[in-house]
Amino acid sequence: MSRKIFANYDFDGIYVYQAFKPSIVEAALEKGTFGKGFGFDRMTWIKPSYGWMLYRSGYATKLRQTAILKIKLSHIGFKKILSQSVQTTYSPHLYSSEREWHLALKASDVRHQWDPDRALVGNKLGRRAIQIGIRGETLCSYINEWIIGLQEVTSLARQIQEAIHNGLPLPDVPAEEEYIVEDDLATRLNISFSHNG
Repeated sequence: MSRKIFANYDFDGIYVYQAFKPSIVEAALEKGTFGKGFGFDRMTWIKPSYGWMLYRSGYATKLRQTAILKIKLSHIGFKKILSQSVQTTYSPHLYSSEREWHLALKASDVRHQWDPDRALVGNKLGRRAIQIGIRGETLCSYINEWIIGLQEVTSLARQIQEAIHNGLPLPDVPAEEEYIVEDDLATRLNISFSHNG
């Protein structure tokens, strides 16, 4: 399966998703960024694919994932995050040894992995979706500098689930298109267009 970043984005920024318990989302919406209840000392994961977020959270029904935030990041911030990321699996074309990769992974504030992407209805798509883990100083910049908008999309997740269960048309969801990055980032992220791997 190919590895590409698909996302909803515009001139100002790119949208990513995170799921939490409702109190964290309520506090974030009130503050305009994360605050009360958020785990500042842990790695937090962002997902550009709403379909993957729906699948991962069970359409906002899983424990501590019953509220979904749509987070708008500046393009500069998102690309700074990507520029620090190390893949969670060893890539021999990027590192001369597994030890070198492991040391890079341990030292970095950011890591990423590629999982089978999902359609809104839950079936696998013929590509992989990226999810990105952030911690440390990069997490501080994410929270304090790069978030430019927050929107709760929990009700949309529930509407989609209800439509699936009842065989009804899905509600409108913003289209996700390929997000092109510079060649050096594509190499770092292991973006590919192959049909295997």
